Amino acid sequence: MNTKFLFFSLLINFFFASHLSAQEVLTIEDAMKIALENNFEIKIAKNNTVISETNVTVGNAGMLPTATANVVDNNNITNSSQTRQDGTTTKLNNAKNNSLTYGVSLGWTVFDGMKMFARFDQLKELQKLGDAELKRTILVKIGQVNSAYYDLVQQQQQLSALDTTIVISKQRLTLAQNRFSIGKASKLEVLNAQVDLNSDQVALLRQKESYANAKILLNQYLARDPKIDFKVTDEVTVDNKLVLVDLMELAQKQNPALEAQVINKRIAELQLKQVKADRYPVLRLTTGYNFSESESSLGFTSATSNKGLNYGFNASMNIFDGFNQHRNEKVAKLQIENTQIAIEQQNLILNTQLSTAYQTYLTNLELIDLEEDNEAIAKQNLDITLDKFRIGTITTLDFRTAQLNYVNAKVRYSNAQYEAKLSEIALKELAGNINF
Repeated sequence: MNTKFLFFSLLINFFFASHLSAQEVLTIEDAMKIALENNFEIKIAKNNTVISETNVTVGNAGMLPTATANVVDNNNITNSSQTRQDGTTTKLNNAKNNSLTYGVSLGWTVFDGMKMFARFDQLKELQKLGDAELKRTILVKIGQVNSAYYDLVQQQQQLSALDTTIVISKQRLTLAQNRFSIGKASKLEVLNAQVDLNSDQVALLRQKESYANAKILLNQYLARDPKIDFKVTDEVTVDNKLVLVDLMELAQKQNPALEAQVINKRIAELQLKQVKADRYPVLRLTTGYNFSESESSLGFTSATSNKGLNYGFNASMNIFDGFNQHRNEKVAKLQIENTQIAIEQQNLILNTQLSTAYQTYLTNLELIDLEEDNEAIAKQNLDITLDKFRIGTITTLDFRTAQLNYVNAKVRYSNAQYEAKLSEIALKELAGNINF
């Protein structure tokens, strides 16, 4: 390997690393922790689970009695006239009459065909559905954070590769200028070297722009200020030991989309129980204690008052409702059938996604090995080409080709690692097995 090239490469990498070291080091674990705490969609999903949990009460299911306080106050002013049996007449203008009734009533449904118990179980299942939705949201968002994070890693690697190629292009321009000054090269060789250096600098600027935008996107997923600067780690570690059969078994137990469909079936079954409960009588106990007062300006009684306890029960039963009971039960059964179909459909979709993602994963693992070898070969070729170019035994076109081959090999190797990591993330997300 050329010692001068090694020196320049190490120098540029040192300055690049020194610049990054002044920034916050954000690990993937830190990024996931921040997302779990800050991400807006995760916060909303968490609140929804709290709502579902809050709704699971015996009172919401209708198992507890209800107490109501009532106050009714009526007042009126009238012009009244009364004629008695003996023919005498009594008149009074602006006669005031008022009545006041107040009290407390208590009602308790003690039997409704077991509907209240089915409703309580349904509330529990709705809570589980909320938990599954929270898990799905977390998996999706953590998957996005992982993808955005490792995209930054590979873009950071590409920045390093472009920095290295600019060092080489500057060295090439210096050699061309020296050769031209002693008459061993034409002006055209110097101009070509300058054009290629300019092209490399443009590519570096474009890559810096892409890198900065990727940081902004990751900050968005972390729900923090887009202007926060940071650096990421330099390596992408891919788990190459995933097994499709194991992933499918995990998905059957942990995939939140499949879990939600199973819960939906249970909810539909409990809904059918509630519909069937309408075939049975409803028995409700009632009691209360009431006070009433009334005053009248005209009549035989000027004031009355009552107070006392009342109690009893009422029972009702649906005998005929225009065949609506039969229709409602039929609809509820079809809903159960639909949920079963949805489970089978989700199973098929899940297995298909896992199979295709796993095939992509295997291909990307092979590409990592291949591109790693290609990078090593391209690096060796560039070293030899640089030595030959220095002594003038190859053309500038051959040198530029070797230079671009090396840069492209580094970029392809970085992309291969990134794509393999994306495949790993996708498989673990489908299996519900992302560690966070």
